[in-house]
Amino acid sequence: MTIPDHLPADLFGRRDVDRTVRVFDAVASARLRWTTLVNRRDPRPKVDDRRMALVVTERRIEAHDQDVVGLRLAAPDGRALPPWRPGAHLDLELPSGRLRQYSLCGDPADVRAYRVAVRRIPEGGGGSVEVHDSLPVGSPIVVRGPRNAFPFAVPGYGSPARRLHFVAGGIGVTPILPMARLAHRLGIEWSMVYTGRSRATLPFLDEIEGFGDRVVVRTDDEHGLPDAGALLPGVGPDTAIYSCGPAPMIAVIAAAVREMPSVELHSERFSPPPIVNGKPFEIRFASTGEVIEVGATRTALDAILASRPDRPYSCRQGFCRTCKVRVLAGEPDHRDSVLTAAERSAGAMLVCVSRADGGRLVLDL
Repeated sequence: MTIPDHLPADLFGRRDVDRTVRVFDAVASARLRWTTLVNRRDPRPKVDDRRMALVVTERRIEAHDQDVVGLRLAAPDGRALPPWRPGAHLDLELPSGRLRQYSLCGDPADVRAYRVAVRRIPEGGGGSVEVHDSLPVGSPIVVRGPRNAFPFAVPGYGSPARRLHFVAGGIGVTPILPMARLAHRLGIEWSMVYTGRSRATLPFLDEIEGFGDRVVVRTDDEHGLPDAGALLPGVGPDTAIYSCGPAPMIAVIAAAVREMPSVELHSERFSPPPIVNGKPFEIRFASTGEVIEVGATRTALDAILASRPDRPYSCRQGFCRTCKVRVLAGEPDHRDSVLTAAERSAGAMLVCVSRADGGRLVLDL
């Protein structure tokens, strides 16, 4: 079949497209493009991760043994920052690409800056060492948040309790300090026990002792390891306890509170939760077919990192979503507190805390 070089003539012998038709075609095409643009819908859900570009404006050693550094973060133009409430944290996007969560330990009334404090953990995942060694004053830093996974309900402002008792263990003082400051401002009855290895390891000790006899500072080198009586002196009915620190300390407090009627317990730990009733299982990486074993007392995340050390993670407690993966086959044992039923049905899993009740999971890795 031969294709003609020129359009055939119309009924009037003209070979060019009529000008009126060209104008109509241009208008119709423009209208169609505009309609497509304004009615376009992105099927992916919009996620507001509240990313902000800040800068480190101040660094201070907050513990005399120099294991804790405090950072003041502000906007480059000095603008006001999004508000936050005691118990909130920031996600820091570190220069290496690591994402780490740190509690806000400043004053919510300071709308021009955030303050976080980080203890150096040489044997940890590298985030704390990077904060200490790679974020001098003037460093740009992208943060996400603030978010609150440890909300503070003040008596008379959302809590039926009549008094407060705070227990902070070492760096666990960071979310507790803003809570105590707010309770003090509101004139609420409160008390606090602050504990650690030694006074030299306790950050913000001068600020805490500034509250006077409301606070008991108790260190292992002077008083030995604290029991429930030492951590909860004078705690009785109608008290709300807020505690943050190492897992053994939280466990001691939780066991004691079970025997205390009308006592609330709110807690946060800075270490992964213990694995309860874990069973060994296998993970298969869909991309390579590699199969790894996960022991009964080991997390899926730890097993994955041994083979894939570049996998992202952060909180290790099942709330930040950084370690989320997709399950292609197998039945996960979900132990997180943030994924929705729809997300779980779609295969989402947080490998820092969730696992399998035996058998094998095939992950999209």
